[in-house]
Amino acid sequence: MRTKAFFLLLLVLPTLASAQRWKRQRYEWVTGVGATQFLGDVGGRDQIGSDFFFDLDAASTRYVVNLGMRYKISQYVSAKTSFSFGEIAGDDKFTKEPFRQNRNIHFRSPVVEWATQLEVSWMKESTGSRYKIRRVRGKGRKGSQVYVYGFAGVGLLYMNPMAQYNGKWHALRPLHTEGQEFVPSRKEYANWQFVIPFGVGMKYAIDKTSSIGLEYGLRKTFTDYMDDVSTSYVYTKWALNSLEIQDALGYDNVAAALADPSLNRVSNNIDSFPGACSACPGQQRGDPTDLDSYMFMMITYQRKIRTTRKGLPKF
Repeated sequence: MRTKAFFLLLLVLPTLASAQRWKRQRYEWVTGVGATQFLGDVGGRDQIGSDFFFDLDAASTRYVVNLGMRYKISQYVSAKTSFSFGEIAGDDKFTKEPFRQNRNIHFRSPVVEWATQLEVSWMKESTGSRYKIRRVRGKGRKGSQVYVYGFAGVGLLYMNPMAQYNGKWHALRPLHTEGQEFVPSRKEYANWQFVIPFGVGMKYAIDKTSSIGLEYGLRKTFTDYMDDVSTSYVYTKWALNSLEIQDALGYDNVAAALADPSLNRVSNNIDSFPGACSACPGQQRGDPTDLDSYMFMMITYQRKIRTTRKGLPKF
C-alpha cells in the first residue's frame, strides 16, 4: 500500500509543480511599436457615413510606442497597465468625397495614453522551450506556443489637435473654431479625456522567458473633438472679412482660416459647385452624433520577471 502511495506521489508531484510554475513568473515587461489610425470627422474614405474599418485612410497612418507591465492573475486572466505615446492625424485632401474635399480641414494631435486592461483567454500560455532546436522539446513547454486573448479596460488620454497655417502649426482648442465660449451652447472641450480600450491580441513563446506578439486595440472616446471638428460652421472666412466682426468675436486671421479653410464658395449661384455653400454659417461641419475613436496596431515583445518568495517582481 505504501509503495502504491509512493508511486502515486511521484506521478502527482511533477503535475503539481508544473501547475504552480506560472506563479513564479506572474509579471512580465511589455514593449510595443506600431501604427495608429483615427476614426472621426476629418479625412476618411471617398464616401460619407462609413464607420470603423470602412472609413480607414491609409495616408493618415501615424506611429505609436508602448511600455507596460502585465500581471498574471490566473492561467487564463491577466491585468496589464501601460503607457503609450504616439500621434493621430487626418486630412480632407486625401478623400475624393466632394463635401469633405471642399471642407479641406486637416489636423494632427499627440496621443499620450495611460490604460489598464483585463485580458482573458480560454487557453493556457506556453512557457516555450529553452532552446529552439527542431524536434526537441525543452522542459516546461506546456500547452500551445501561440496564446490568444481578448481585452477591455479603461484609460486616460491627453490630446491637443493642431493645424498648419502659413507653415506654422497652431493648437486649435484656444482658437474656438466652432464658436466655443462665444456661443452659449458650445463649451470648450478638455485636453484630457477618458477612453475605453478593447480588442484582441496574441503572443508566440520564443523561449521560457520571452515572447513576441501582435495586438489590435480600438479606443472609444467620449469626445467629438479629437480633430477639433464636431458640429456646424458658426463664423466662416467669408463672413469674417470685416475687421469689426473679427474684433467683436475675438477671431483673428489664423482662427478664421483654420475654422473655415474650404476651397470654394459661390455666393450668387450655390448650385454651380457641388457643396459650394457647405461652408456657409449654420451648415454642417461635422457629425456630433458619432464620437471619435482611434486604433492601435502594435508588434509587441514580452519578457517575464521572476518573483521573490513574497510574490513580488524580482528586478
